[in-house]
Amino acid sequence: MKKYKVGIIGATGMVGQRFALILANHPWYEVTVLAASPRSAGKTYKEALGNRWVMEEALPENLADIVVMDATADIEKIAKSVDFVFCAVDMPKEEIKALEEAYAKAECPVMSNNSAHRFTEDVPMLIPELNHEHAAVIEAQKKRLGTKRGFIAVKSNCSLQSYVPALYPVDKKFKVKDVLVCTYQAISGAGKTFETWPEMVDNVIPYIGGEEEKSEKEPLKIWGKVENGKIVNASEPNFTAQCIRVPVTNGHLAAVFVRFENKPSKEEILEIWKNFKGRPQELELPSAPKQFLHYFEEDNMPQTKLHRNLENGMAVSLGRLREDTQYDYKFICLSHNTLRGAAGGAVLMAELLCAEGYITPRD
Repeated sequence: MKKYKVGIIGATGMVGQRFALILANHPWYEVTVLAASPRSAGKTYKEALGNRWVMEEALPENLADIVVMDATADIEKIAKSVDFVFCAVDMPKEEIKALEEAYAKAECPVMSNNSAHRFTEDVPMLIPELNHEHAAVIEAQKKRLGTKRGFIAVKSNCSLQSYVPALYPVDKKFKVKDVLVCTYQAISGAGKTFETWPEMVDNVIPYIGGEEEKSEKEPLKIWGKVENGKIVNASEPNFTAQCIRVPVTNGHLAAVFVRFENKPSKEEILEIWKNFKGRPQELELPSAPKQFLHYFEEDNMPQTKLHRNLENGMAVSLGRLREDTQYDYKFICLSHNTLRGAAGGAVLMAELLCAEGYITPRD
C-alpha cells in the first residue's frame, strides 16, 4: 500500500520523540514533516534536539536530517504537504486549541496527544478498543469547522489507560457503579528524566497538577454517547482519584477499588478480561496488541519494570484481583504512559481512523 505522509507537531518534546521512534519504521506511515517552536525551526532534527534526546533507543537515522519547520508559522505549508499530523505540544491550553483548529481548518486531520480539546463536544476522545463508535461525531465537527477532510481527534489522559480498559468491558454486563483509584505515575509523564528532575530520586510527590480532575471526569466522556452531533457524557460510574508521582522512568500503575450494581464473581471478571477484543484487534491494526488485557496470577505482579513494555508497550497488565471489605473488588493495573498512554495510543487511534475511512490520503 502507498504510505500516508505524516507530520509530528512538537517533535522535539518527550512525546514527540516517542512519536519519532514509533513512526520511523511504521508500515502505513512515512514521516515527511517535523515541526516545533521557532527556536528549533530551520535546523535539522538532530541539531534542534542537541543533547535533549531522552529515549533509550537511538535517534532514527531516517529522521535525523529532516529540517524542522515552525509549528505555528508554517501551518499552511505543513498542511498541504502531509495527509495528517500528530500533535504533542507544550503551550497554554487556549493556544493549543487555536493551533489544532488552524491545522484542521487547513484540511489537515490532527491526532492530538494534548488535553485542550478533550472536552470539546464534537471532538472524539478515543481509546480505540473501547469507544471507536465515537468517531461518528467527526462529521458534525467538520460541519462546524467548515472542512472537507480536516478534523481533530484526541486521546485521553495517560492516567486512564491503566484502569478504564479494565473496567469498561466488565461494565457492559455488570454495571460499574463506584470507583476509587490511586495512580502511581512515572516521571516521563511530566516530560522529565532523573537527569532533568533529580529531586525525584528517592522521592514521592503526592500531587500532580490537574491530574485528579482528568482522572475523574474523562472516563465519563469515554462512557458517553453520540447524540445530535456531539458526545454527551455519562453520569456514571462515579470516579474518585488520587494521583501520585513516583520515582519510576516509565509506566503508570493504579490501585483500583470498584463497586458494581450487579456483583460478578471473580471468575466472571477474569473471563471478560481474557476474552475481550476491541475494534483494533478485529481489524488487526499494526499497533494493536493481540491480547489487550493481560492478567497475572502471581501476587507480586504486574511490576512496572517487568511489564510496562508488554506487547510493545500497548497492552494493559492486571493483577491481584480479590474481594474487598468496603467495595466489591480491588485490583492492580499497569500501562506504559508514553506508549499506550501517549504516542502509541495516538498512533493506534490514527490507524483506526485510517482503516475506518475517516482519514484519507490527499489527492
